[in-house]
Amino acid sequence: MANHASAEKRQRQILKQTERNRHVRTTVRSCVKRARAAIAAGDKGAAEKALRVASEAIDKAVSKGVYHRRTGSRYISRLAQGVAGL
Repeated sequence: MANHASAEKRQRQILKQTERNRHVRTTVRSCVKRARAAIAAGDKGAAEKALRVASEAIDKAVSKGVYHRRTGSRYISRLAQGVAGL
């Protein structure tokens, strides 16, 4: 347990940041899942739309520091390859 005021404050901040990051990560995973489902179904129009939404969500997560820049690029690239293969 934290014994100093600064450590207690860091603990409070970590709890808030963790909750915020969890929400952002969950949103990204849901978008990616929808895009993969559209790709698996072979629906090009829905897949392109889902890719656009997923790309925005991933970019937002990267800008907030939830994901590393290269991780976000990798996710988007793999989804784009899947859509292009349709």
